[in-house]
Amino acid sequence: MEPSQSKQVSTHEIEFNAIRAQGAGGQNVNKVSSAIHLRFDVHASSLPDDVKALVLALRDRRMNAEGVIVIKAQRFRTQEKNREDAIKRLQALIDAACDVAPARLATRVPRAAKRQRLDEKRKVSTIKSLRGKPIAE
Repeated sequence: MEPSQSKQVSTHEIEFNAIRAQGAGGQNVNKVSSAIHLRFDVHASSLPDDVKALVLALRDRRMNAEGVIVIKAQRFRTQEKNREDAIKRLQALIDAACDVAPARLATRVPRAAKRQRLDEKRKVSTIKSLRGKPIAE
């Protein structure tokens, strides 16, 4: 399935919530909401239907059962950078869903390769059979 036309996410379809970031940061971390929760509803988006189907088929822990993608961005110290980071990560998720691997074409093993493999097996077999103790007559 080849995804059609634009798979670009428009920012007016994304819901942002500012939350407090986790981890070290001193006194400032307790009073500044610099982390971002991004929520993107795949069903309600303006993405083409084939792209929606590919995204919904993803087995990603960031997507809940209703088809809402939730990304928490807290890598940077400012809210603006975290917002940009969350949008980039959402776009990367959608791009990854659209990259469908081409179907593999089945090929046959050449007759010469089969013969060579069998000859090698016979040679190894005779070498191993000669390792045994000689038969006493």
